[in-house]
This record gives sequence, C-alpha cells and structure tokens, in this order.
Amino acid sequence: MIDTTDWEILRLLQGNARITNIELSKAIGLSPSPTLARVKALEQSGHISRYVTLIDSLKVGLKVSVFINVALERQVESALERFEESIKARPEVMECYLMTGESDYLIRVVVADIQVLEEFILNFLSKIPGVGNIKSSFALKQVKYKTALPLLGGK
Repeated sequence: MIDTTDWEILRLLQGNARITNIELSKAIGLSPSPTLARVKALEQSGHISRYVTLIDSLKVGLKVSVFINVALERQVESALERFEESIKARPEVMECYLMTGESDYLIRVVVADIQVLEEFILNFLSKIPGVGNIKSSFALKQVKYKTALPLLGGK
C-alpha cells in the first residue's frame, strides 16, 4: 500500500523523470536516503514501470499520425493472439487497444509520409490472417498530448 508521500513522488517523477534524488527529497520533505528507498520500492512494486525520453515526432521526420480501426473476420482467441503478436512487432505502431463497438482494434501509427503508410497497410496490416476491415483516420493537429496520469491518490 502506498501513502501520500509515495503519491507525491509519483506525481513529481511523472513531471520530470530526470529530477535528482536530492531535488526529489527536498520537494517531499524527506532526506535523500529514505527518498531513494521509496523510489526503489515503487519500482519494485511495479508502480513505476520504466523511465523514457519523449521525442518530438515532427523533429525526427515522423509527420503522419494515423488512427486505424481494424475489424477481424472472426473474434476468436487464435485470431486475436495472431493479430496482437503481429502488431507488437511493428515499431511504427505506437498504441494498440482491443475495443468494443464496430472495430475490434484501434491502433495509432506514426510514419514519415503517406507512402510509408501505404506500404504498412498494403504489405503488412492487410496481410495479417483474419483481418477483415481497415479504416484509417488522419490526425490533422495534435490538440492535447500528455503522458502523466491523473493521479488522485494521496489527496
């Protein structure tokens, strides 16, 4: 069970994963040693799963963000597993969700241009056994994007 201090550590680390242990300890009002112990415990418990660097996709030439709805021919366990394993192997797939509603999956793909997207859809996605229907929607503008979860614990 995590306490209010742990919740504050999680909030602060979401905002800046590069915060030093000394800065973190000052922010939460503990000395560095117990602060580090708490961070390690949060890592070991899985509350903190990893630390990442967020890169601006436009600055690295990935200008096209597409949301693709995928409907399978049949929603049987083997087809779901096959699709998910195929998708996990593709670096341009940023997110993949099993959905309710008309589509079975919603994926977000980031690529350099339309030609790369065309190759992805025609030579990969449409060839996954069991894929029945593919519908794409292009993101014209990113209005909001965040990675920090709305943590309510401890308040």
